[in-house]
Amino acid sequence: MSRERMVNAALLALLLGVPLWAWATDEPFTITLATRVAILALAGVGLNIALGLGGLVSLGHAAFFGIGGYAMGILASHAQSYTPLMESPFLLEGTKSMPVIWLVALLASALAALVIGALSLRTSGVYFIMITLAFGQMLYFFSISWPAYGGEDGLSIYVRNGFPGLNTLDPIQFFALCFGCLAAALWFNARLVRSPFGLALNAARQSPERVETVGLGTFRLRLVAFVISGAITGLAGALFADLNRFVSPSMFSWQMSGEIMVFVILGGVGRLYGPVAGAALFITLEHVLGGISPFWHVWLGFLLLLVVLFARGGVVGLLAGRRVAHD
Repeated sequence: MSRERMVNAALLALLLGVPLWAWATDEPFTITLATRVAILALAGVGLNIALGLGGLVSLGHAAFFGIGGYAMGILASHAQSYTPLMESPFLLEGTKSMPVIWLVALLASALAALVIGALSLRTSGVYFIMITLAFGQMLYFFSISWPAYGGEDGLSIYVRNGFPGLNTLDPIQFFALCFGCLAAALWFNARLVRSPFGLALNAARQSPERVETVGLGTFRLRLVAFVISGAITGLAGALFADLNRFVSPSMFSWQMSGEIMVFVILGGVGRLYGPVAGAALFITLEHVLGGISPFWHVWLGFLLLLVVLFARGGVVGLLAGRRVAHD
């Protein structure tokens, strides 16, 4: 077993072991923290497909995170108020079913990523960064001015949505759902990297001219990666909104986009389990240092500076070695 595989296995075991220990010792708050790690790591896995594999520096991934959150909020709010989504011959109703909500969140986020990506990928470099940021801010201000779903006050969901055979109000069972989604996304990402599409996308990141020379369209490769990335991030948004039973415009904010990128950079850009390590480190710092000082982000910034300067492979790269491996 390679060194990176051992690090990855240890990260997964730690993420699974901490909430199980908390469940055994009756510490539901710790389970909630672990659930946040799993959900935010899932968002990081989504961004890492675009950033680590495709080389697309997006500052607008909060757009997909927020779309997933609002997909959950809108469907659940109509279900709890017993009002239809749309008055028409084809009556559309809300739902409290997680599988249905996840499917809607995935499709809505993928569609948004298709539109945003088709426009944004006509640019590159700093222009791509700014146009993705602009789309995220457009959706942020739209959600603020959307009074039907709470506007700037957000939207509360009184009862957590349901999953067949599980009590989702039980913290450990809801964690198991989120952990399962994260594990599935990591497995999918690992398969994607080794697929012909993943190899072509990686080649397009390193040398787009050579990829174009052999007849592969880099625009199409990057667009597909961007859509997949947005869909996974949207699923994380739906889970995050379900965890809090609340959705607000802050899910669309540029700060949210920045945090997702911080998870990836801290853990290691291009490292399969980098988002897991980054999200765990972020939540740990927030919990430990946040109780000491409201300015704990200063220490996060200092740590991020050290990683960028001295550990370009992030925490996973520091522990596993310099070689990027999607094990």
